[in-house]
Amino acid sequence: MQPSPSPARSAPDSRQLRRVAVSGLLGTAVEFYDFLVYGTVAALVFGDLFFPQADPAVGTIAAFGTFAAGYLARPLGGIVFGHFGDRVGRKSMMLLTMVLMGCGSFLIGLLPTYDAIGVWAPILLVALRVVQGIAIGGEWGGAMLMVVEHAEHAQGSRRGLWSSFTQLGAPLGSVLSAGVVTIVAGLPDDEFRSWGWRVPFLLSIVLLAVGLFVRLKVAESPLFAQAKREPVDKPPILEVLRRPKPVLLAACVGIGAFTTQSLLTSFMISYAVDQGYSRPQVLTAVTVASCVALAVLPAASALSDRVGRRPVVLAGAVASAALAFPVLALVDSGSPGLLILALALGHGVAQSTMYGPLGPCSPRCSAPASATPAPPSATRGRPSSAPGSHR
Repeated sequence: MQPSPSPARSAPDSRQLRRVAVSGLLGTAVEFYDFLVYGTVAALVFGDLFFPQADPAVGTIAAFGTFAAGYLARPLGGIVFGHFGDRVGRKSMMLLTMVLMGCGSFLIGLLPTYDAIGVWAPILLVALRVVQGIAIGGEWGGAMLMVVEHAEHAQGSRRGLWSSFTQLGAPLGSVLSAGVVTIVAGLPDDEFRSWGWRVPFLLSIVLLAVGLFVRLKVAESPLFAQAKREPVDKPPILEVLRRPKPVLLAACVGIGAFTTQSLLTSFMISYAVDQGYSRPQVLTAVTVASCVALAVLPAASALSDRVGRRPVVLAGAVASAALAFPVLALVDSGSPGLLILALALGHGVAQSTMYGPLGPCSPRCSAPASATPAPPSATRGRPSSAPGSHR
C-alpha cells in the first residue's frame, strides 16, 4: 500500500490546482468569448456586410458557413496542439492558442467589409475563422487536460467537479459576448452596421492580456513533467488511433453537445430575430440561459463524480431531444418571457447537463479531437485505465 501524501505536499498541490482551475475558467472564457462573439454578430449583420449581393436568406447561410469553417478547423487544432502539447508541454500550447484566438478576433474587428475590398472581405473572414477554429480546438482540450491532470495528482476522485471550471468558460464567455453585443446593438442601426459591430472584436485584445497574465502563473502539469522523462518511440496520436472505438464513441457524444450548443445560441439568435424579436430581447434571453448554465454545469459535473459520467450525459442528451419541439414552440409564441424560458431550459439546463461531464471523459477516452476538441494524445503519462472509463 502506498503511503498517503503528506500535508506538506498536498497543500501546495491543492493551491496549484485552484490556480489551474481559475486559469482554465478565465482562459476558456476568453476563448469562447472570441468564438461566440463571431456567432452572435454573424447572426445579426454579417450577411449584409460580407455577402451583400446575395439574397438575405442566402447571405445569412453564407455568414453561418464561415462560422462552420471554425468548427471544421477544430479537429485540426486538437490534433496539432495535442501532439505538441505531449512533446513540448501543455502550458506553452495553451498560451499559443490564446494568442491565436485573441489576435484572430482583433483582426476581424479591423476587417474591411465587402463594399471596401470586394470578394477579399469574405475570403479574409473565412481565413481568420479557420485560425480561430484551430486555436479553440487546441484550447479546450489543453485547458481541460491541465485541470484534470492536476486534479488527479492532487485529489484523484473529483475530476468532474474540478473540470467543470473549464467547462464554465463557455457560458461565461457567452455572458460576456452577449452583454457586450447587447450594449452595441442598442446603437442606431446604421451606426451598429458601420462601426458598432467591431467593438466586441476589438475588446478581445484586453481579454487576451488578462488571460495571458493568469496563465503565465500556472505550473506545468505534474503528469506531463513525469512523462517527459519517458522515451517516446512514435507520435502519440498513432498510439491513440490504434484504439479507434473509444475515440469514435466519445466523438459522437461530443458532437451532440456542441451541435446543441450552436443551435440554441448562434442559430437561435438569427431565427428569433426573423420571428420578430428585437436584438436586445434575444441577447437578453441568451444571457439568462448562460447564467442558468453557470449553475447547472458544476452541479452536473459534481453529480457525475458520484454516479458516473454516462448517466448524467445520457440524461442531458435525452432532455435535449425531448425539448427540441417545445423549445421551438415557445420561441414561435412571440413572447419575450417564453423566449427566455425556452433558452433557459434548452441551453441552460438540458445542454449543460450533457456538456458538463464531458471534460474528464475526453482524456480518459484518448480525447477525441473530432468533436470535443481535446488533444488526441491526452493519455500519455497518465495512470493506466480502461478505455472509455466513465469514472
